[in-house]
Amino acid sequence: QLQLVESGGGLVHPGGSLRLSCAASGFTLAIGWFRQAPGKEREGVSCISSSDGSTYSADSVKGRFTVSRDNAKNTVYLQMNSLKPEDTAVYYCVAADTCINLSFSYRMGYLEVWGQGTLVTVSS
Repeated sequence: QLQLVESGGGLVHPGGSLRLSCAASGFTLAIGWFRQAPGKEREGVSCISSSDGSTYSADSVKGRFTVSRDNAKNTVYLQMNSLKPEDTAVYYCVAADTCINLSFSYRMGYLEVWGQGTLVTVSS
């Protein structure tokens, strides 16, 4: 059974950096990152495909966050730079066959099973 484990969260000051990891028990076609701030609705952050390595990011994180993949380790990373207080949230990774289908499932509210996530706190 496919397992995804998020890690790498922590407390950082504004302008700092963190790298989140999403470790999979097996090969996954695409991995998307989502986040949910306290009292806020969950939102999509980034996604990386497996076929061509294409990446997608929300406008709010473009230029600051970079998603990458190490297939040998079955791990996807989310490098977060220039962190802002509004980036504070619990971050989750979700697997799908493609980023397109993952985006569709998210928009339609079909993503109901989530892991524990990893907490990122950006505060001065």
